[in-house]
Parts: sequence; C-alpha cells; structure tokens
Amino acid sequence: MVNARRRRAPRTAALALVLAAVAACTSTTEAPRDRSAGSSPSGTRSAAPAAPGTHPATEAPAAAGAPAAAVARVCAKPVPGPATAPPGAVTVDPAVAGDLATKTEDSPPGTTFWLRPGTHRLGDGPYDQVLPKKGNRYLGAPGAVLDGRKVNQYAFGGTATDVTLRHLTVQGFVAPNNEGVVNHDMADGWVIEHATIQDNSGAGLMAGARQRLVGSCLRRNGQYGMNAYKTGDTLRGLVVQGNEVVGNNTDDWERRTPGCGCTGGIKFWAVNGADVRGNWVHDNRGTGLWADTNNNDFLFEDNLIEANDGAALIYETSYNAVIRNNTIRRNNLVEGRPLAAGGDDFPYATVYVSESGGEPRIPARTDRIDIHGNVFENNWNAITLWENADRFCNSPANTSTDYCTPLVKDTSRCAAPAIASAPLYGDCRWKTQRVDVHHNRFVLDPAAAKCAAECARMALFANYGTFPDWSPYRGKRVAAAVTHEQDNRWHDNVYRGPWTFLAGDRSGALDAGTWRDAPYWQDAGSTFAAGAGG
Repeated sequence: MVNARRRRAPRTAALALVLAAVAACTSTTEAPRDRSAGSSPSGTRSAAPAAPGTHPATEAPAAAGAPAAAVARVCAKPVPGPATAPPGAVTVDPAVAGDLATKTEDSPPGTTFWLRPGTHRLGDGPYDQVLPKKGNRYLGAPGAVLDGRKVNQYAFGGTATDVTLRHLTVQGFVAPNNEGVVNHDMADGWVIEHATIQDNSGAGLMAGARQRLVGSCLRRNGQYGMNAYKTGDTLRGLVVQGNEVVGNNTDDWERRTPGCGCTGGIKFWAVNGADVRGNWVHDNRGTGLWADTNNNDFLFEDNLIEANDGAALIYETSYNAVIRNNTIRRNNLVEGRPLAAGGDDFPYATVYVSESGGEPRIPARTDRIDIHGNVFENNWNAITLWENADRFCNSPANTSTDYCTPLVKDTSRCAAPAIASAPLYGDCRWKTQRVDVHHNRFVLDPAAAKCAAECARMALFANYGTFPDWSPYRGKRVAAAVTHEQDNRWHDNVYRGPWTFLAGDRSGALDAGTWRDAPYWQDAGSTFAAGAGG
C-alpha cells in the first residue's frame, strides 16, 4: 500500500519580484484551533521545555539517553532588540508608510537599519516589499512590528546575499501557497535571529544556502513555519537552532489538497547539510519536521518535538542523517487515531523513515541513518522504516515528479531493460538501508495516549511491488531486501509498554521474542517490560 497521506511537497515555482496576478493564500473561513499559548490537540497546553538534565515528562533526573540541553521558549519571551539606534544606523519611522522600503532603496549596501518601536507598514500594493542590498542589517527596537495588513504578499525579497534580520516581528503577510514572506527569493547567507514571524499565509520564510535561523519564533503561519527549498536545489549549509516552531499550517493544506504533502512546522527539500538543534517544535497541524526528497547530511539533535498532529519527524527519499538526543512525545495522536478507527492498519509512525537510508557514495558526516539516544514517550507508534517497492525513478508512483536519486545523472537510464541489472537496479531506487536504531527509550502508556495496541508498534517492511509492468521490483523482492539484506538494525534499546513489531510485510504483529529471533534478529541487547513506567 502506498502511504498516500505522506507523499511529497510540490516544488516551489521559480519566484520573481513581480508576479502575475495570483490569488493570495488567505486564511480559510474555518477557524483553526487556537494554539497561540501552545495548546495541544487534546486541549491541554504543551508543557514548558525541560530544564537541563531533567526528563521533560517528570522533571526527575534524566535517564540515560534523555536530551541534556534545554530548548528555548522564545515565543513567550523574545529577546529584545536595541532600545536606541546603534551608531551609524538609519532610523526607520513607523509613522511613515513605506519608510523601510524607501530608505533601503536610497541607502548603500551594508547599511544598518533600526526600526523604532511601533507598527511599520509598506505600500498598499500586494507586491510592495523591502528589497535589501548585500550585507544590510535590519534591527528591531522592542515592540517593532512589520505588518503586511493582509495586503502585502512579501516582507523581504530580492537576491541580495548576507542580509541580517534581528529582533523584528513580521506578521500579517499573505504569501501564496508554497511561497514565503521573509527571504522570499531564497537568497544566500541570510541570518534571521531573535525574530518573530507569525500569522502569515504561505510560509513564514524561505531559505537560501548558508542561512542561519537562530532563537526565533515561527508561529501560526498558514502553511509552513519555514519552507527550506531553493530553486535549482542548491541549498547547502543550513542551521536551524534554538527556535520555537508552533501552531503552523493554520490553513490546513492537507485537507484542502489531499495528499499534497505540503505542510508542517518546517519542510526541507533537497538540502545538502543541515544542523537542526535545540528547537521546540510543537502543536503544529501535521508533521513537525519533514525532510522530503534528496536531502543529505542532516543532524537532528537536542530538540523537543511534541504534540504535533502528525509525525514528529519524516525523513523521506533522502540520505545520511544523525537523529540523536531528542525528546519526542505525544505526536501523531490526532492523525493516527482516526485512521486506525477507520480500519487503516498502516503503522503511521512518529519517526517515519520512508525510502531513505545511509549511502557511503554521497559525502556526509555519516554514511548511515543513525537514530540513538532519543526518548519516545506516549506517541502514536514509534519508528517505521518503510520502502515503497513501486517508487523509483520514472515510475508513476514517484510522487517527487521529475526527480531521480542523486546516484543516477541521466534519469532516462532508469527504464527497461537496463534497470533490471546492476548498477541501475540498486541506484534507481531510494532505498531504506543502513538504518541503525539504538540506545533509545520507548515508553507507551496506553491510558495516557488513549489508545490500545494499534499505537504501540515498530515496523520494518515494504509493500508487494505491483507496477509499472516493466518494474524489476514487483513481488516480494523489496520487502525481503529491506527486512533482511539492507543492514537495518535495532539494538540496545529500552522498551516500556505493550510494544509489538511488524517485519517484512503487514501480515501480523510480532511479539518481542519473535522480533529478536530468526529470521529477523532485531533488538539484541534491548530490554522489554510490559509496564509503562518511565
């Protein structure tokens, strides 16, 4: 079965400074759940991030594998900007409409702008925006807000590099679907620090190479908090550190466009090299963090990911990642529960690795997907390693349209008869391989999660290949490979709760003893206890 709900994000169209007339992506008439205070899907507020050295769920001393670092509650307590203009800065007056854009145009590259307290506005046209010059710096005083008034589509655009935005609230812009408000044109080298980007349509911001998003609040944006995509797939060296990403996808795009795969707290597409550290990602409608299609060399570390409607993390058709020392709790309950109630037995997971794996031929900090030192607590299922046997280059099931694996430069080669033989037999597939799941703690209390055995699953499997008729992967070949031949291993984990396991296919649940025995040989060195004590 193809997991149609988590398939792809459409690529962002090439963006221009002046666009043809398009309908702005305004909020739907259906009021989204109020998550401004961090309310969880069940109506209870997400807990504040844990203090260093404590287990977030109990405030007791941390168990082995629990994250050591605290994450910032930056939306409630933003770091204030300078109360007076720095020496040499150009002062921007909120009482003068368009003052920021005009002074940017009239000043040389490398100018520092200080926005006085108050609400700043641009012109009255949908494409009125600020076009920075190389090296410009924009600093907000305490209380400085740039408001699009649901009139302007973009706040900061253009192709200037090495722009800095600090201590400024950007809100009320109406970027179209798949486009962004800040760094709209995906320029390189931007630094967004201690900013609040909230209540916009589309994505709060886009990304360019070497972009740094640090200590910022991405809140209640209509589609994504950040859409980390760059035209031409040249996005490299991304840093996302110490941010709060909360309540995004208020426009509920998965409902409006079923199967689009176009939502989440942050979406990454074809990013080569990203450090995602110390963020609090919570209460987003849909997935918290989603890396989709030919991403490589990722580090997800010391994040608190909780109470997202969908998965905490999806790593899809991508390569080489380290996922360590994260606390992952109460995710996927909103999406998982009704699917199970409707008879869908797919093991929708909190960490979902889909057609992704380690690949030594693609340079990165690791040649595996290494998942270790994480605490999973009361989520809907835990980790699913899945491979769709029908999804490969040139297949109709490849929803990443026009993309192939980076191992094949000439996509047309992935066709019969050559695809049936090495090296194309292996290189035309995104393979779930070389995934190492170890030294994690998996806790599931069915009473706390309000579920039964359907939410306490771990899975390693593939579907029965069926199409196209020239596919060399039909039948059980991929299921056998992902389960027995592609070096996917669990070991040295701790389990508390009624955990069951799927392997090979979906023919039935395995108990821990069968999972550990031949022919699977999983979870050597792991411990199991039926009780759900912490």
